[in-house]
Amino acid sequence: MARYTGSTCRICRRENIKLFLKGDRCYSDKCAFDRRGYPPGEHGQRRGRKTSDYGIQLREKQKVKKMYGLSEKQFRLFFERADKQKGITGTNLLVLLERRLDNIVYRLGFANSRTQGRHYVLHQHFLVNGKKVNIPSYLIKVGDIIEVREKSRNKQTIIDSTEAVVRRSIPQWLNFEKDNFKGVIRSYPTREDLNMPIQEQLIVELYSK
Repeated sequence: MARYTGSTCRICRRENIKLFLKGDRCYSDKCAFDRRGYPPGEHGQRRGRKTSDYGIQLREKQKVKKMYGLSEKQFRLFFERADKQKGITGTNLLVLLERRLDNIVYRLGFANSRTQGRHYVLHQHFLVNGKKVNIPSYLIKVGDIIEVREKSRNKQTIIDSTEAVVRRSIPQWLNFEKDNFKGVIRSYPTREDLNMPIQEQLIVELYSK
């Protein structure tokens, strides 16, 4: 499947929510969503038209898919896995997405966006339990230790990211040791820990049709 190569800021404007896809830029005055808070395109400023139930469900799925940077096939596989687990399918889906290694790198503050986190993982800047892992979709487990490789600890972009993480804070289910360039998975997140504006039930309804 072809990867999206257009403007990242257009995604936020299309979904009508700031997804923080460009790291620090999203917190600055340069944020396109703050400057042009309407859908992109020639007719972006028209009065909104009524959206069908299917359209609402589709947009919610697209929003979450773009938030985590997944293709349709990848997202569908995560949903199918969540659906097979015990518990609430929507919550299972979000927890699985949060457990991705590229997301953990972002959550710990080693990267200022999930895209940058994916790039770092692919280039083997991180160790999981002392072993090199270059698979962004690798699912972490409770007790896993994620740390920056010794040779990568002087990488300025990683250092800058750890300094800027105070803007979004570290989730309670993660333990961050800044001086050691290390993070530990204390537990899996609960739905209450995930305060993102996501209505996962709409995604479940979409895929259940």
